[in-house]
Amino acid sequence: MPGDPQGITRRLPVEMAMLRVSRARHRLPRLFGTPQLVILGLGVMIGAGIFSLSGVQAAVNAGPAVILSFVIGGVVCGIAALSYAELSSTIPVAGSAYTFSYVAFGEIWGWLVGWALILELLVAAALVARAWSSYFIATLDGFEVTVPDWLLEYGQFDSDINIVAPALLLLLTLLIVTGTRLSARVLTLVVLAKVAVILFVIVVGARYIDRDNYTPFVPERSEIPNAPAATVFQTMLGETSSGYGITGVFMAAGVLTFAYIGFDLIATAAEDTREPRRSVPRGMLIGLAMVGVLYVAMAAVMVGLRPYAELATGAPVSDALRGVGVDWAADVVNVGGLLAFTTVIMVVLIAQSRVLFAMGRDGLLPRGLSRVSSFSAPSRAAVTAGLAAIVLALYPQIGELEQLLVLGALFAFFFCAVGVVVLRRTNAGLERGFRVPLVPAVPVLSALLTIWLSLNLTLETWRNFVIWMAVGLALYLVYGAGHSVLATAGGDDHLFAEGADDAADVDEPVHGGRHRGKHAR
Repeated sequence: MPGDPQGITRRLPVEMAMLRVSRARHRLPRLFGTPQLVILGLGVMIGAGIFSLSGVQAAVNAGPAVILSFVIGGVVCGIAALSYAELSSTIPVAGSAYTFSYVAFGEIWGWLVGWALILELLVAAALVARAWSSYFIATLDGFEVTVPDWLLEYGQFDSDINIVAPALLLLLTLLIVTGTRLSARVLTLVVLAKVAVILFVIVVGARYIDRDNYTPFVPERSEIPNAPAATVFQTMLGETSSGYGITGVFMAAGVLTFAYIGFDLIATAAEDTREPRRSVPRGMLIGLAMVGVLYVAMAAVMVGLRPYAELATGAPVSDALRGVGVDWAADVVNVGGLLAFTTVIMVVLIAQSRVLFAMGRDGLLPRGLSRVSSFSAPSRAAVTAGLAAIVLALYPQIGELEQLLVLGALFAFFFCAVGVVVLRRTNAGLERGFRVPLVPAVPVLSALLTIWLSLNLTLETWRNFVIWMAVGLALYLVYGAGHSVLATAGGDDHLFAEGADDAADVDEPVHGGRHRGKHAR
C-alpha cells in the first residue's frame, strides 16, 4: 500500500530484480563484452584527474608525493572494486550501487545511494565539460589558430557565462540518445587515441625529467597561498589549513579518487552486457589496473618535468612539456586532453541515464524514464541527464564542487562494501560470478578506507552533501515512497505490466529482432 508505514524498510527481492530484466517490456540491448567494458572504464577514468587536477594537488597539497597520492587512491578504489565486482556479478542489472543497496538494505537506503550517484554523475559531467572548454581554447592557441574574442570570454573554465560547455553537453547527449551502439563505436576510437597520447607523454617526457624536482618528496607543512580549506580530519586534529606533510598526501589522495571514479560506472552497464556475471567483474578490474599503472607513470613524469609549486595550472601536463621546450608535444597533449574529457562526459551521461532508467523502473522517479526508445536506448533518461548537466554547467563556481562528486562516490563505495557482507549472510545461495576473498575482512577494510578518504575532504563538502541528501530524502518521502513499484504492486506481475495503459505509444523494439506492438503478449 502507498501509505504503508513500513514502506521505507521494504527490500527489493533478488529474484524480482532479475525478473524485471528478463520479463520487462522495456529492455536494453546486450551489446558489450569484456573488451567493450574495459574501453568504457578507460573512457571515463582517463580524464580530468590526470590532465587537470593532478597539477593543483601537487602544488597545494602533496608536492612530488602526489605520485603516492595516486597510488593510495588506486589501492582504495581497487579494494572497493572487489565489492562492486561481486555485487555486479550477483545482481547484473542497471543501477549499480543503487540496485545493490535496494536489495541488501532496503528501499530508502537504495534511494539515498541512487541520489548520491545522481550527484556524482551530474557534477562530473558539468565539471568536465567546463574543463573541456578551457582545453579547447588552449588547443586552438597551441596550433596558432586565432581565437575569437567571444570564445575567450565565454569559453574559459571560470567564465561567468560559459557557452562552450553546454554546447558540448548538448551534442554528446544527442549522440547518446541515438543509441548505445553508435556511441560505443565512437567511444572506442576516442579511447584508443587518448591512451596513445598518454603513452606518448610518458615516453617523450621521460627524456626531460630533472631528478631535483622530486626533492623533497614530501615537503614539510607550510603556509601556502590560496590553500584549500581544512579537511574534516585536519579539523579533528586542530589544524586550520592544508598543504604538504603526510596529511597533504592523504588529502590529495581523497581528491584524486576522482581520477579513478568510473570503474563503478561499468556496473551500470550490466544490462547492456553479454554474460554480465563474468564480463562486468573482468572489465572493471582490468580497466582499473590499466588506469592505475598509466596514472602513476604519467604523474611521475609530470612532477619530474617541472617544480611542483609551478604545476597549479589548468593544463599541468602540457604546461610542463612547454616548460622544457617541447611545445609540439604539448599540443599533442592538449588534443589528448580534449579526447579524454570527451569520453569522460560520454560515459558519465550513459551511466547517469542507466541510473535514472533503473530508478524510474522501480517507480522512485517518474516511470517515463524507464522507457527504451526506437534507438534501443533509454532516451528519456538520457535527455534528462543531459539537460540537468547543461543547467549545472552554467554555474561559474562549478570547480568548487569537485570534492562533492568524490564524496557521492565514496558514499556508494561504503554501501557496496557492507552490502557484500550482508548478502553473504542473507542470500548465501545466490549465484556469484566473482567472489571477494577473505570476507568479511576485505569488505570491512574497504569500508574503513572509504571512511578515511571521506574524512580527508573539507567540512564545506560535507555540509553541501548533507544538504543534497536531505533534499533527496524529502523527495523520496513526498514522491518515491508512494509511487514505488513495491508499494503499489499487487503482485510481481505488476512490475512488468507497468506501461500497459499507455501501450499504444510503446516505441521500443524487442531486442531479438521483432517489434512488440500494442497487443503483443
